Amino acid sequence: MQGQKDYTEKLFTIFQLSERVPEDNFYRRLKEALNLKFLSKLTAPYYGSCGQKSIDPEVFMKLMLVGYLENLPSDRGLLRHCSMRLDILYFLGYDIDEPLPWYSTLSRTRALFPESIFTTAFEQVLTQCVAAGMVGGHTQAIDSAPIKANASMDSLELKVPTTDLEEHLRRVRAMSLADKQPKESNGEKAEDQDRGDKPRRKAKHNRAVEEQRKVTASKSELQELASRNKKWKTTQTERPGAKNNKSKYTSHKTHYSPVDPDARISVKPGKARKLNYHAQMAVDTAHHVITHITADYADKVDSLSLQAVVKSLQKRLGKEHLLWQNVLADAGYSSGENYAFLEQVGVESYIPPHGTYKGGPKGFTYDKEGDYWECERGEKVTFRKIQVEKSGNRKKLYLTKPSQCKGCPLKQQCIGKSPEKQITITAYNEEYQRAIKRVSSIQGQYYKRKRSATVEPVFGTLTQFMGLRKINTKGIKNATKCMLVAAMAYNLKKLINHTSKKAEGKAKIAEKTLLHFLNEILGILSPHPVLNF
Repeated sequence: MQGQKDYTEKLFTIFQLSERVPEDNFYRRLKEALNLKFLSKLTAPYYGSCGQKSIDPEVFMKLMLVGYLENLPSDRGLLRHCSMRLDILYFLGYDIDEPLPWYSTLSRTRALFPESIFTTAFEQVLTQCVAAGMVGGHTQAIDSAPIKANASMDSLELKVPTTDLEEHLRRVRAMSLADKQPKESNGEKAEDQDRGDKPRRKAKHNRAVEEQRKVTASKSELQELASRNKKWKTTQTERPGAKNNKSKYTSHKTHYSPVDPDARISVKPGKARKLNYHAQMAVDTAHHVITHITADYADKVDSLSLQAVVKSLQKRLGKEHLLWQNVLADAGYSSGENYAFLEQVGVESYIPPHGTYKGGPKGFTYDKEGDYWECERGEKVTFRKIQVEKSGNRKKLYLTKPSQCKGCPLKQQCIGKSPEKQITITAYNEEYQRAIKRVSSIQGQYYKRKRSATVEPVFGTLTQFMGLRKINTKGIKNATKCMLVAAMAYNLKKLINHTSKKAEGKAKIAEKTLLHFLNEILGILSPHPVLNF
């Protein structure tokens, strides 16, 4: 007989989440593996002794983890999603009729806790991964990737010189409503007119301090931007999909974001210019566990961030009693200072040199003992002094005397109209040569493949599947907090999967051992054992 279901909501019901969530559910296993009790003691100084009770710090951190595990960067969307999932409610410790915290509570609590709280939580999870045998420690792959900031390019404002700042602010405050609403003129629509330096979307609150609104670039840098902007106007219209022939080449040297002043304008080849942060990350090559992650300015070159990453990572691995031997990175982290620093701290670098490194001049041989370069005709170009550039690069200057080059048949080809031969080369040339030798070796080629197969897939997982495609907060400190929680979620997911596979493997071994033992016993009683699972 056909059945028919009639639903009538019960006034009273007996319901337990623990009975509804399966034993092999991910969040049930995560609840058993994760211990965040230490957060209550760490965060106690940031609360008062009176007033309404706030969200439990442990619940807050679990909600943050769920957001990245479920690929939900929005706080509102996260709480709506959690209210519909029984396993997540069980993980949070909430019953089905218990209301979840308000979404603004999450953003306020995130801003309340300092970065050290999130770092401690990240290190606690890393310790669990080390205890599970997932971190080797000897080889670390370092890389960076741009993460979209919570700010729009339409809100950019022009920086002004220091002397003109007050006049600029007065002019902005005195803008009339007519200036804010451009009218049509000469048959052009208002949105198609050139708005000059005014932002397309005016920010409600300007979070930038006075220093961030001033032009800090030198005259040569501004001239370079002007020539690049001139070229941009002619080439931008040739790009596929280009519509506005009045587009401008924007740079952090001339523009800033009043919405998020810490965000910087950056671009990847083939993609649009955006306001980004750089995620500096280190991954252990054993099981691809994230050992370090932090937010950095997107206009900062990777080579300037390496030493800070190495110091922090070496300290963290030392706490876990792990010996760090090798570091893998791309050419963006290459510099003589970095090679010398890594040799000083006892870490071997497998970092290919940047394309700007040329080595010594052609046709000259270097004498290490005398510290000079010798040309084809036997003349010596001797060392004179160390030069320190504005960027901080140290270079060695070698010169000849005018009398050495006088009458030389190769003078025109070698030095032209100059009276003497000048050679400028990095002060860390020996460190470069040792690094090139390591990279060119068989082990170096292996580590090159290992790096691309380790850190790049981790970045892809975080940005595409774990909610780190965009930072949903403002400020570089809050961006670091988001990245730390995303890395925690990634490591926890690998930890749960690793322990599950390990438990399955032990169960299979125990089963085979038991089967072998029973077959031996039956073999004594009967020449033909029959047990075979």
